[in-house]
Amino acid sequence: MRSLGWTEGSNFSIEYRFANGDPARLSADAVDLAAAKVDVIVAFGPLASQAARHATLAIPIVGTTVDPGLVASLARPGGNVTGLTLMTQDITAKQLELLKEAVPGISKVGVLLQPDIPGLAQLMAELERAAPKLGVALLPVVVGTDRDLPRRFNEITATGADAYFVLSDPLTIAIRDDIAGLALRHRLPGAAQLRTFVEAGVLLSYGASLSAVQRRAAIFVDKILKGAKPADLPVEQPTTFELAVNLKTAETLGLTIPRSILSLADEVIE
Repeated sequence: MRSLGWTEGSNFSIEYRFANGDPARLSADAVDLAAAKVDVIVAFGPLASQAARHATLAIPIVGTTVDPGLVASLARPGGNVTGLTLMTQDITAKQLELLKEAVPGISKVGVLLQPDIPGLAQLMAELERAAPKLGVALLPVVVGTDRDLPRRFNEITATGADAYFVLSDPLTIAIRDDIAGLALRHRLPGAAQLRTFVEAGVLLSYGASLSAVQRRAAIFVDKILKGAKPADLPVEQPTTFELAVNLKTAETLGLTIPRSILSLADEVIE
């Protein structure tokens, strides 16, 4: 926002709310912001976009992960919601492929997920199409809270899974340290969609650059504050993707990451 001529405390202010992965709190926070009559609501994540949309039909909403169901179309949103969508099902197969390339011996992958993630069916369908070609079977595992995690990882290992994959949502992001820690305890390599998981200790990730997404979100906010209507601002899809690898985790698991992956990595944590 500073690069666009805005200075917090001078010509604009920010009201922060953080739900820490709690959907009920998301809804309450969205209602609170709508009642405060802010000029724009910026929603991080599809559930946050949904909560904001349910709270107001009038205040412009910029989502960093807009649920496509909230807009008439990506090209012509037609309502009070716009921003970016990370529903990039076409790269989900690539994420699973990278995990298989990093750990060729895996044959069964536990998929940690939240059933309420918008677009979940499409993501799972893409994973299921890719899995047979890679010689792996998938085990969907629903995560309810951080307290569920020990039981869920016991379930993963008990069924013979030898790796895991995390679908990103507010809860899994909030408990990423617990996910990475339990995975190491069970000696399971894993992949995720966002770099923040690798920073927590997950083996690798491939997905949209969140910093690039957030910079684009600021441009949407700038345009709206200058008079643009969300209905007229097409929802964008990410154009910058990043591969991250945690070599410290690889060493702990006794793995050697192929040079073919390391040479492509945007970040390597040692």
